[in-house]
Amino acid sequence: MPETTPGTTPSSAVAADWKLDPADAGACERLARTLCTRGDDQVDSPEWVSRARDAWEDLPPPLRREVRRFRRHSGPHGTMVIGGLPIDQAALPVTPTVRGSVQRQATVSAAVLTMVACGLGEPLAYLAEKSGALVQDVVPVPGHETFHGNAGSVPLSFHTENGFHPHPPDYVVFLCLRADHDQIAGMRIAGIRQALPLLTPAGRQTLFASEFVTTPPPSFGPDAAATESDVKPRPVLSGAVEDPDIRMAQLVTTPLTPRAAAALAEFGRACEATARTLRLTPGDLVVIDNRVTVHGRTAFHPRYDGADRWLQRTYVTTDLRRSRDHRPDDGHILAR
Repeated sequence: MPETTPGTTPSSAVAADWKLDPADAGACERLARTLCTRGDDQVDSPEWVSRARDAWEDLPPPLRREVRRFRRHSGPHGTMVIGGLPIDQAALPVTPTVRGSVQRQATVSAAVLTMVACGLGEPLAYLAEKSGALVQDVVPVPGHETFHGNAGSVPLSFHTENGFHPHPPDYVVFLCLRADHDQIAGMRIAGIRQALPLLTPAGRQTLFASEFVTTPPPSFGPDAAATESDVKPRPVLSGAVEDPDIRMAQLVTTPLTPRAAAALAEFGRACEATARTLRLTPGDLVVIDNRVTVHGRTAFHPRYDGADRWLQRTYVTTDLRRSRDHRPDDGHILAR
């Protein structure tokens, strides 16, 4: 896949790692529609998620096989792109233009996203972000062009999702409903398995030290930011030295020592040197292993004409039990 630097335009579209054939895509769409037959189908209800979990078992075997393989090991880049998934494009409404837009009502795209999430683990959301919705819209919002989050259209720096939280998601899943008009928006991906060999021994050692503070991102709003003093220092890298996990967001991770600042800058350069850019088309689904891969975005130019770039996103945990103390009534929403 082609590489790029922040804000530049990739020279060509990136093909999916794997694509559903038309017959399997049709079967997937028919199954998704069975989750959208009731007038009151609500994506966030435990009953609907349970139906989506059961429906996952009936998806075409090639799709389930690829997802299972990725779940066992996410590969050298920690990313998988599957093309050809149904999104009911003919029935799509205009691209939302309000900040905090989410998908509450069951749709084909929300059903596809949730079924795949259930194949990876369990869907997850955070009450302080996007009002705790399990399926969230990633769209440009007028007046928020420079916002460093999913509502903006300026370059978005590398980050893992919600690294400040005691229970960050294991996977982040995006489904493309619409590409941007100019087809220049790129999702930038950089994995630790590619970046690690570029780090110096001193840099690696420091990144494993608890000399960094990561605070809530802007998408969590001012109330979450008020708890920043409670965020404890953490390492950027943890786990196996030869295949570590990452918790880092360039915008909100602060090094606490001079050596930590140097190591974080070194890690950023390694990510830039190994980054890949994904240019998504409608029906492309991206699974990012949030434990080993950071992601960001290139700039693009929204027109706010109802046909702007539109992704839908959900988070996934492989072990819902470990966050039980944060989830009221054993639901899928982390309340704190």
